[in-house]
Amino acid sequence: MEAPTVETVDTDLLILGGGMAGCGAAYEAGYWGRSKGLRVTLVEKAAVERSGAVAMGLSAINCYMGMKHGENQPEDFVRYVRKDLMGLCREDLVYDIARHVDSTVHMFESWGLPIFKTEDGRYKREGRWQIMIHGESYKPIVAEAAKKAIGPENVYERLFISHLLKDESSGRVTGAVAFSVREHKVFVFRCKAAICSAGGATGVFRPHAVGEGLGRIWYAPWNTGTAYSLPIRAGAKMTQMEHRLVVTRFKDGYGPVGMWFLLFKGKVKNAYGELYEETQQKAIAPFAPYDQVRPIPTPLRNHQMLTDRAEGRGPHYMRTDEALQALTMGLDPKAIREIESDAWEDFLDMTMSQALLWASNNIDPAKIPSELDLTEPYLMGSHSSATGAWVSGPEDLAADGYFWGYNRMTTVPGLFAAGDGVGASA
Repeated sequence: MEAPTVETVDTDLLILGGGMAGCGAAYEAGYWGRSKGLRVTLVEKAAVERSGAVAMGLSAINCYMGMKHGENQPEDFVRYVRKDLMGLCREDLVYDIARHVDSTVHMFESWGLPIFKTEDGRYKREGRWQIMIHGESYKPIVAEAAKKAIGPENVYERLFISHLLKDESSGRVTGAVAFSVREHKVFVFRCKAAICSAGGATGVFRPHAVGEGLGRIWYAPWNTGTAYSLPIRAGAKMTQMEHRLVVTRFKDGYGPVGMWFLLFKGKVKNAYGELYEETQQKAIAPFAPYDQVRPIPTPLRNHQMLTDRAEGRGPHYMRTDEALQALTMGLDPKAIREIESDAWEDFLDMTMSQALLWASNNIDPAKIPSELDLTEPYLMGSHSSATGAWVSGPEDLAADGYFWGYNRMTTVPGLFAAGDGVGASA
């Protein structure tokens, strides 16, 4: 076999992965570093416009404080995350996210992201933390800003990072090796620092979906754990790698349930018409005091559903019919159509497979409830999981022993983490 062509690229900062975290890192690095003559390079195995977990789109931004309206403060979010993760979180990292997230959302809107508004001009809430967006173009909007910030010539697409390079004497990360997925070519990137912003791990366990949903999973299927394999092989300390995330989703189509719970006030009932969160309270009593937390922490809520099913009380259904009928009672036809449109757009913006599944099975959610299921386990740095690298916190917040070098730096010199790569965060 003919040897591949080798190209060497020298840069100051190397960003590995072009999902939302990678694009955010690129924008910030470009903003602060480009004016000082620093070169920032982003490497992505797909096309940045449609890569990462938000590739298909999103119907809501899951974290917005609303600090300018006095809706929430960072301390409130820290308390929420601490309870939902049952204490297994780094409060300095969570607070750091919360204090900056509002300005980030405002920036997204200035770039052209359409956000639902109330009559008084505030962002429309789906729940306490979530705001609703028309997010089918969410990722392309953010990707465009990242490319402009660092220069499109510094974005390398269709390259798969295989491993990091380290200086033998200092142990510092000094680059990475990648191969093209389109050409017989290898790239050697040499850098002064690197940010690992790749995705978490799917496909570790067999998908549950059958029938029309065969082969589908909830989290991005191309996220194969690079966010963890790269730092682990480089010698980085990791945290919560034993954590396996499962989430409740519509069966086979894997459509999210957040809007149905939070906005439409939907209820999940078992085969006996019972609310399992109430009837299975005893199942989570051994986990006190978290059994008394409301909303029930995600791991415990999942445990309740699994217990209910093991006792033969499944399957479990999201009563979309009851929720929509309650919401539309007494409304005129135009208002009813608007509510039903929101129900469909929730999936058309982010999980088209669920809308297609409903259509292919002639399911009208206003008349027929849909079965829910728990997904196969994933490894992620978010969604009540917090798997990832052990990193330095921000200097002004981190407790003794939790800050070294720079914010989000791993235990390997020169290697930083972002997104799914950061452990014990939100």
